[in-house]
Amino acid sequence: MSTNTVRLDPSDNVVTALKTLETGVEVEQTRTLGLVPRGHKVATRPIPRGEPVIKYAQVIGYAAEDIAPGSHVHTQNVEFRGTAHNYDFATDLRPVAMVPEAERDTFMGYRRKDGRVGTRNTIAVITSVNCSATAARKIAEAFGPEELAAYPNVDGVTAFVHGTGCGMGGDGEGFEALQRIMWGYARHPNVAGVLMVGLGCEVNQIDWLLEAFGIEKGPMFHAMNIQDVAGLRRTVEIGVERVRAMLPIANEARREPCPASELMVALQCGGSDAWSGITANPALGYACDLLVAQGGTGVLAETPEIYGAEHLLTRRARDEKTGRKLVKLIEWWEDYTARNKGSMDNNPSPGNKKGGLTTILEKSLGAAAKGGTTPLNGVFRYGERVDTRGFVFMDSPGYDPASVTGQIASGCNLVAFTTGRGSAAGFKPSPSIKIATNTEMYRKMTEDMDMDAGRIVSEGLSIEAAGREIYQLLLRIASGEKSKSEAQGLGDYEFVPWQIGATM
Repeated sequence: MSTNTVRLDPSDNVVTALKTLETGVEVEQTRTLGLVPRGHKVATRPIPRGEPVIKYAQVIGYAAEDIAPGSHVHTQNVEFRGTAHNYDFATDLRPVAMVPEAERDTFMGYRRKDGRVGTRNTIAVITSVNCSATAARKIAEAFGPEELAAYPNVDGVTAFVHGTGCGMGGDGEGFEALQRIMWGYARHPNVAGVLMVGLGCEVNQIDWLLEAFGIEKGPMFHAMNIQDVAGLRRTVEIGVERVRAMLPIANEARREPCPASELMVALQCGGSDAWSGITANPALGYACDLLVAQGGTGVLAETPEIYGAEHLLTRRARDEKTGRKLVKLIEWWEDYTARNKGSMDNNPSPGNKKGGLTTILEKSLGAAAKGGTTPLNGVFRYGERVDTRGFVFMDSPGYDPASVTGQIASGCNLVAFTTGRGSAAGFKPSPSIKIATNTEMYRKMTEDMDMDAGRIVSEGLSIEAAGREIYQLLLRIASGEKSKSEAQGLGDYEFVPWQIGATM
C-alpha cells in the first residue's frame, strides 16, 4: 500500500485515495488529472467506454465515457447495469474449526424458561396499531429512573410503537411480516414481560396474533384495547398498574455464565463509505467467524445491499436449496423495485456517494464482507425466527431501522453496526455497538462510536486484530457493559416494521 492510495486486488483497474489528492499527485504509474476526494477512486489504466470498472476483483459498474489513467472515477463517469450471474452453489465451502464446548467463551446473560439467553432484561409495551402509540408511550414514560431504582435487574420499560397496523390487507406479505415482528419482540430473549396495547377496530387484531402464535396471557404477558377499556386515560392507568406488577417478577432475573454460542448478532451497516469494505466490514466479518466457531450465530440482512455480491454468498451456501432461496429474494427485489418504478441502484444515498461509493454493486461488495467466510447455513424471511446456528441471511430492505427491527424480531440479542459517515442509532431491546470505518469520523463522534476500525488504515492494525477486538467487545456488551448508544438513551424510536404492500 502506497502513502496515497490502496489497491484491494491486483486485477482492479482503480485504487482508493487514502487522503484527498490534488492534481498531479503520483498514483502508481500515473498522476491524478484532477482533485480526488479522500476515499474516492482513481483509474490506474485506461477504461474504454462500456468496459467494466473493477474493484475487489469484481465489476462495480461500467465506464460511461472513456476514462483516462489518473482520472477521478465516480458517478460522473460510471454507469450502473443490472447483474446477470450464472450462480454456483456450495462451491466455496470452508470448514469451520469449531471450538470444543468445554473451551468455549462465556458471557453473563439471562437464561429464559425456553432455554434462550438474553443480554438485557426489559419490559416491552408493544402496539398493534399506530392509533395506540400515544397510550403505549404514556405507559412507558411512567417508569423513569426513580420508579426503576428499586428494580436494579430491570433495564427499562420501552414502548415499541409504529405507523402501521391498519389500512392494510388482513393477509398477505405485509400483514404476515408485521405479525412476525410483533411475535418476535414479544418472545424475544431480552424481554422479560410484555403489555400489548391496541385500539380495538384495527386490521392487525391482537387476538389473531395470540391465536396464530400460541401465545397465552399470564402474569408477564398482558393485552388490552383502548375501546374495550373505555378510553385513553383509563387505558394508561391500567397499563401502568400491569407493568408495575411485572417489575418485581422481572427483577428476579439474574445474570449467569452462558456460552458464547447463545449469542445471535445482527450484522448491520449504515452511513457507509469507501472504507466500510476495507476496514470495519471485513473486521466484523472476522468477528462473525470467531462467533460461529464458538457455536454462535451471525445474521446478515439488507437484501438490496448484497445485490451484485449475492453470487459470492451462493457459493458459500451449504447446499443448492439454501442458495436458491437467496436468489429468489434477489429476484423478488428486482420485481419489487421495477413495479414501483425504482432501480436497485437507488440504494446508495447522497452520503454514501459523498463517502466514495459509486454504485450499489460497489456498496454491496463491501457490505457482504460483514458475513465473514463461513458457510451460509440458512436464508430467512423478514422477522422470521432464526432457528439455525452459524452464518445466516434474513431478507430486509436496506433502510437500517426497518432492517434491524427484523433482525431483532428474528432473535438477535446483539447488534453490531458499522458506519463510515456516522450513525447514532440504538435498537432496544438489543444493545448496539457502533464500529467506525475511519479514524477521522471516530474522533469527531467518540461519544457515539464504540470502536475505531479505521486504525486498519491509519495505524496498520490487522483485520484479524480488529475482528478479535470487536468479538471481545460483543462479549462485554452482552454481559451488561453499556454501549455508547445505550449510555445516551438511544433506541426508543428505531422500532420500524417494514411496510410491504398497499396502504388503503
